[in-house]
Amino acid sequence: MTDAELVCLARGGQRAAGEQLARRWSARVLAMCCARIGCSNAAEDLAQEVLFRGLRGLAALEDPAKFGPWLRGIALRVCGDWLRSRSTAEVPFSRLGNDPVDPLDQTETPPERLEDEDTRRRLLTEIHTLPEDLREVILLHYFDDLTYDETAALLGVSRATVNARLAKARELLARRLASLVR
Repeated sequence: MTDAELVCLARGGQRAAGEQLARRWSARVLAMCCARIGCSNAAEDLAQEVLFRGLRGLAALEDPAKFGPWLRGIALRVCGDWLRSRSTAEVPFSRLGNDPVDPLDQTETPPERLEDEDTRRRLLTEIHTLPEDLREVILLHYFDDLTYDETAALLGVSRATVNARLAKARELLARRLASLVR
């Protein structure tokens, strides 16, 4: 069933259709939120807020076939609002007066697993330093397993743009992570 069909059913009061839309889009919305603000608990909360607003506001969607781009617009606004509010309300951890504790510190971890976790952590750190347009395609394509065409449709760009952004992101990541492969 297409998104447009599910939107029409959900507008008609079929709760299961709305639930199916939420399941179908939850990982994509999370990837978009992570691309905008970084992967964190806040991104998960914002993704839930996006889905809630999207499902609640289905009546405002003029073309049910454009559910994905419409939902992306909601995600951009929700993340933008969060970033603006955070800039005035956040207190740096260093100001709390406590010694920071590394929650990923696992002294009992076998050395080979630790190397894999370190590599993954470094890769994710590098991904989050990429420009937003590159970070977004990397997260959608590799972490959400979207095809080039699905990514292009979601972002409202051409397949060639997705290809170019992925190529540029891979090149930047390869240069930055070259020290991991020795």
